[in-house]
Amino acid sequence: MPENQTATNNEHLAMLLSRASLGDKNAFHDLYEATKSKLFVVSLRIVRERYIAEEVLQDSFVKIWNHAADYAVAKSAPMTWMTAIVRNRSLDIVRRPNLEVADEDDFFALNLQDTRPSPPEELASKRDEAQITRCMKTLDEAQHKAILLAFFQGLSHPEVAEKLDKPLGTVKTHIRRGLHKLKDCLGGHVNDASGEGEALRT
Repeated sequence: MPENQTATNNEHLAMLLSRASLGDKNAFHDLYEATKSKLFVVSLRIVRERYIAEEVLQDSFVKIWNHAADYAVAKSAPMTWMTAIVRNRSLDIVRRPNLEVADEDDFFALNLQDTRPSPPEELASKRDEAQITRCMKTLDEAQHKAILLAFFQGLSHPEVAEKLDKPLGTVKTHIRRGLHKLKDCLGGHVNDASGEGEALRT
């Protein structure tokens, strides 16, 4: 997306968030329609089950509605803020001890649609942020970059490949291996999770 178009889109989303924070339901509906699909894909990449991703999306949009007034334009772009909320909720669910999810290889074989869906949930505690940051540092450079672009910036795999100037298959491999490392690193702390909120921020 051209830089000027991105800026215009950010301004539009920021305006909708501002109006939603004042209780404008029409603005919130427009925000939902404009962002739901991309946010749905962000969650689906993490939870790997469509019905779970749909639940995450709805929970996340409730959070966005309740915390729209907390959004600060100076700190992050609207999609970055909302993506963090969706990602946090998705990671929360993945870390539930009894959750059964498909293997990453099965997930990457899915034919994901890039049709934009939507959500709300809370940003994680400082302790969880520190834990995720530590685990992200265990990844090699290629895995780290690919996962940041895919999960933190909400890019599709082809978009990540284009951004990094790497073959799509290579990017998928980096993401898959990076996810395995993150899973192993976070797995020892599952019992510390409260079940609500987490941020993969570096």
